[in-house]
Amino acid sequence: MTLALEMRGITKRFPGVLANDHIHFALEKGEIHCLLGENGAGKSTLMNILYGLYRPDEGRIFLDGREVHIGAPIDAIRLGIGMVHQHFMLIPVMTVAENIILGTEIVKGGFVLDQNTATQRIREISRQYGLEVDPNAYVKDLPVGVQQRVEIVKALYRRANILILDEPTAVLTPQEADDLFAIMRGLAAQGKSIIFITHKLGEVFAVADRITVLRNGRVVGTTRPSEATQSSLAAMMVGREVILTVEKRPAQPGRTMLDVQDLKVLDDRGSMVVNGATFEVRAGEVLGIAGVQGNGQTELVEALAGLRPSVAGRVVIDGVEVTNASPRRIAEQGVAHIPEDRHEHGMVSKYPVADNLVLNTYYRPPFARGFVLDHRAIEEHAWRLVHEFDIRTPSVYVPASNLSGGNQQKMIVAREFSRPIKLLIAAQPTRGLDVGSIEFIHRRLIQARDQGIAVLLVSAELDEIMALADRIAVMYKGRIIATVEAERADRAELGLWMAGIVSHPAAEVVS
Repeated sequence: MTLALEMRGITKRFPGVLANDHIHFALEKGEIHCLLGENGAGKSTLMNILYGLYRPDEGRIFLDGREVHIGAPIDAIRLGIGMVHQHFMLIPVMTVAENIILGTEIVKGGFVLDQNTATQRIREISRQYGLEVDPNAYVKDLPVGVQQRVEIVKALYRRANILILDEPTAVLTPQEADDLFAIMRGLAAQGKSIIFITHKLGEVFAVADRITVLRNGRVVGTTRPSEATQSSLAAMMVGREVILTVEKRPAQPGRTMLDVQDLKVLDDRGSMVVNGATFEVRAGEVLGIAGVQGNGQTELVEALAGLRPSVAGRVVIDGVEVTNASPRRIAEQGVAHIPEDRHEHGMVSKYPVADNLVLNTYYRPPFARGFVLDHRAIEEHAWRLVHEFDIRTPSVYVPASNLSGGNQQKMIVAREFSRPIKLLIAAQPTRGLDVGSIEFIHRRLIQARDQGIAVLLVSAELDEIMALADRIAVMYKGRIIATVEAERADRAELGLWMAGIVSHPAAEVVS
């Protein structure tokens, strides 16, 4: 084999954290090498070192057998390393060509921008690697999948031979993800070497030549897709066996618990991002709302939870209208909310775990007598939930910020499930969690459904929606454009709906 890259003994320390612990990583020429691991495993730190965003405390980097020193991204670019970040580094009001040449402008006569030459080279790269982009289009007018192509073309324009793709499918429809995989295979066939960071086990088998798994800052193994299974990779990631399939019996839906009619909601800039959404959720079922992130899901959930006002429409919970009601009134109506952003809306980081576990009930018995808190009752309640929900914490009095992301999410789930509820709104409930925590959250959501609770699941992970939902609704540009029974749902068709294309006889199409 011929190595394009070798990282030897890479070590990186942050205050109180050993992020990379003597990591060895090798990338062959023309291969797609997947870097797999749960959040906090050290993947991004390692790649940020390779791209010059961090400097290692120890270790050496070799390109084509020659040791190199990368002190900044400009060094990485000059050495032929390109990185496509999860959040694109594009300027929306500029054209594709202007974004690509920014910082590497070609001038003639010493001061005149030669955009024609740059545009011609962009077209040549696009044709060579199957990356169709219009150099004259404005980025703001492009679909997300095409914007990602622009990022890849930008790296190739700068003559990258090694491409780092960080969670590249996070904002793509299934069809766009398949297109990306085809592009990656084409790039590898033409000699480019690709490092592919992901947490989606299915994607590993779709595109990777080799897989390296990190856990707690260390390499726990390197293998090939033919020698691994999703279960074996999950076990490598978390250090124990994980049940990846969601076991559930058929739903027993009851009366309508949430009825949303023609809801309209503005975002922070005053744009109408929820534009007439209509749907219902029944007791004892999971309604999954699928869609590419940015189609109004965030604002929809905030409006339902009382965190954002709506400008039109109605929200009725168990026969009681709660349109534009306060978060407390909605919670008292029997609504639990697992928010998309746990740090902003789900907890108070500086408060101890015990206080976070009563954030929405602290003013009621048995936690309060009039205006006086019963700290003993709060402590007993906290320890009971810590044990029941397996929240890993040395004490209920440590700040919530000290917990890992998975344990913070368990804390929020425990709090929301610790009181009588009729409706559970779960927004991106497993985002950023390791596969072990995902297994736990999924099991709890199905248990809630089986107890007769109505569950509204909003997720950008289509696999999660298909595994948990009894009915699936697709949100596109602020509207529910189609719904279908989960057992009749087709992954490819769902992907088309997520792109706004609806034509399926099994679907209830909303015109």
